[in-house]
Amino acid sequence: MSERKKGWDEIRQRLFKMVSVGYLGDNISIAYDVIGTVAIILNLSAAFMSTFAELNERFGSVFGVIETVTVIFFGIDYALRVLTSKCLYPDRTEVGAVLSYVFSFIGLVDLFCFLPSLLPVFFPAGAAAFRMFRVARILRLFRINAYYDSLNVIVEVIRNKSQQLLSSVFIIAILMLASSLCMYSIEHDAQPDVFQNAFSGIWWAASTLLTVGYGDIYPVTILGKVFGIFLAFLGVGLVAVPTGIISAGFVEQYTKLKHMGDYAKSIDMHFIKLQLSLKDKWVDKKIRDLELPHGAIVAMIQRQGNVIIPNGSVILEAGDKVIIGAEALKNDVPMQLKEVTLGATHPWREQFIKDLDFPRQTILLSIKRGGRSVVPKGNVKLHEGDTIVVISKVHLPEEDMIEV
Repeated sequence: MSERKKGWDEIRQRLFKMVSVGYLGDNISIAYDVIGTVAIILNLSAAFMSTFAELNERFGSVFGVIETVTVIFFGIDYALRVLTSKCLYPDRTEVGAVLSYVFSFIGLVDLFCFLPSLLPVFFPAGAAAFRMFRVARILRLFRINAYYDSLNVIVEVIRNKSQQLLSSVFIIAILMLASSLCMYSIEHDAQPDVFQNAFSGIWWAASTLLTVGYGDIYPVTILGKVFGIFLAFLGVGLVAVPTGIISAGFVEQYTKLKHMGDYAKSIDMHFIKLQLSLKDKWVDKKIRDLELPHGAIVAMIQRQGNVIIPNGSVILEAGDKVIIGAEALKNDVPMQLKEVTLGATHPWREQFIKDLDFPRQTILLSIKRGGRSVVPKGNVKLHEGDTIVVISKVHLPEEDMIEV
């Protein structure tokens, strides 16, 4: 890899961390997230208030400035996300990563955040239609979801209960269709101008089953009223089905989270975080198929800024950050590691590892250089500023103790 490409990859990775939601330890990323959230809130607030004639007459120019500035920010944000899409999809080619982002749901939302404001410049005749697409900006608020565990729980519950929810919706759709045909057959002759066709029956069935009851379409025959009463009672029970499924899902999810917290407190859990690459054996495997040591668990997965509560059917992907927990050993003797940062006068500076005269019972474990880790091989030369971690029972120059 050339130095230029290596430098570009580092810059792109830094930009990716900045535009990605969830890097709470990075002040630049936090500031960017705050700016993005303020921009979308200001944009939507200005769009809402501009619909009031009095406010638009007095502050129309301010609303226009807010629209222009925020749209420019959305355009720059979209360009940065396209530029860093390779970091979001590391297992794909440059073009494939860009296309994957551009045609993803969140990519289309980001595109419609600024594109409708630019299209009227080129197509003035469609200005009214283009303004309608600005509503897509409100979907951008879902990026705030990454900051709140409660919102993540909602998404996780819907995902876990998707099959049951789809089944209940399917049943409601079938009953709605059957009810509309029955009511059309019963009421068409009595009021042909109201129940003109089967769609009129569907509208009545939907408002009755979902207990809305607008009152614009209703039966007038005795048989139609009896059927309407039966359907109204049935609608109360059917609407309760998806509600019960989601409620049960919330109970299960919070119980799982509580048990995990209680488990960690009661047995003194230790956690480590690792990021999977394409070469790792865990990639494309289900959690239930992983060969974890006894007592170790996959506690959490972070994927593209979102937190995933693991279960046996979750498939790990390249780029996932996996949190692994394990029970602390009872009566374990702490391991003493030593960290040494090489100064200008340190005797190991500018020496190859194979040429070092290590003290007895000293093992070099790792080298940290400029924010990255270097594997300690014999042909690696140590430089000033390197931080090395060793196990040693003797005193070393400039050492700091680390207890594991």
